[in-house]
Amino acid sequence: MLRKLVLAAVVAAAGFSSAHADDLLSKKWDDIVTQAKQEGELNWYVWYNLPEYREYVKSFEKEYGIKVNLPEVSSAADAQKKLLAEAGRATGDIDVLAMGGDATNVIDVTKVFYGPILKTLPDSGDITDKINGGDGKGYSIAYWGNQTGIAYDSNRVDAATLPQTLDELSAWMEKNPGQLGFNYLNGGAGQSFLHNVGRNVLGVTPDTKLSATPDMQPVWDWFNKRKDQFVITASNADSMTRINSGEFLLVPAWEDNLFSLIKKNEVGSHIKIYLPKWGMNGGGNIVAIPANSGHKAAAMVFISWLTSAKVQSDFSKLYGASPTNTKADFSQGLIPADQRQYTRSWTQPLPRDEVLGGFAKNVVEN
Repeated sequence: MLRKLVLAAVVAAAGFSSAHADDLLSKKWDDIVTQAKQEGELNWYVWYNLPEYREYVKSFEKEYGIKVNLPEVSSAADAQKKLLAEAGRATGDIDVLAMGGDATNVIDVTKVFYGPILKTLPDSGDITDKINGGDGKGYSIAYWGNQTGIAYDSNRVDAATLPQTLDELSAWMEKNPGQLGFNYLNGGAGQSFLHNVGRNVLGVTPDTKLSATPDMQPVWDWFNKRKDQFVITASNADSMTRINSGEFLLVPAWEDNLFSLIKKNEVGSHIKIYLPKWGMNGGGNIVAIPANSGHKAAAMVFISWLTSAKVQSDFSKLYGASPTNTKADFSQGLIPADQRQYTRSWTQPLPRDEVLGGFAKNVVEN
């Protein structure tokens, strides 16, 4: 909350207001494209897939004649720090900023970013400003979806026997002790598993709005009763290494990460992933235009292109991302399209920090 207030205060002091930046949002789309071509370039700050993105955006550059610069960015946090540091400048270096979708919970998007842009974009009815538990309020747009699921060794596990409910998981673990591994630190896949097992143990539906954290003791009892049936791994990466080597049959995993590991031949193609009916969390990343961007039209055209059905289909095919445009091709991902209905939110209904802290205290340290 303090970070949000500080950032909003700095922007306000600098006199930035996305509502008064110019009349760009009132223009016809063709006129915005014309202005974008006149601006000629933009700077996209994103912290991952930089080599891949630098190659892929060449198609945008060819189509629009607008240069896309992708500076080296070490992390999402560093990019946001730069946004904060430049808030007092009339024109900042960042034209398009990528962030985790939940960043909108700590940044006042209406003060920091230009917009709202959603309704101005041609595909506004097919894209979203809400992802990963965050609400971009039309100022930030989802462009990268990621999904956690359960990776399995298809050489040794028949897909028809994969556990789909909590009761089936309990029976599977009893039958296959030590063959389920998951992390609770250093990566979100195992955390998603804990969150959704906990929700199912308590009988809490995904859309339940809780006014307070319920008594979690039944959850800790569930795990403690089965301590000899699972293995806690060090991280997402550790889980993937160990299932690939044959130590485990099931581990929580990220779809896009598994896709990348298989593509790099670091994990075999026999490791597959599914989304069980008990649910696993999905999230994703957003892009937004800083209020002091010097290339707002170019940034808007780029975001429109980035979130288009064509690009979103390509991101699924090339990188294993979950499309954020409803018109995209959802058949390209590792998780079957008919299973995506079981995706769950990171923020509802159980608080993630309390689940993780409680698991550490009442299970790991018990």
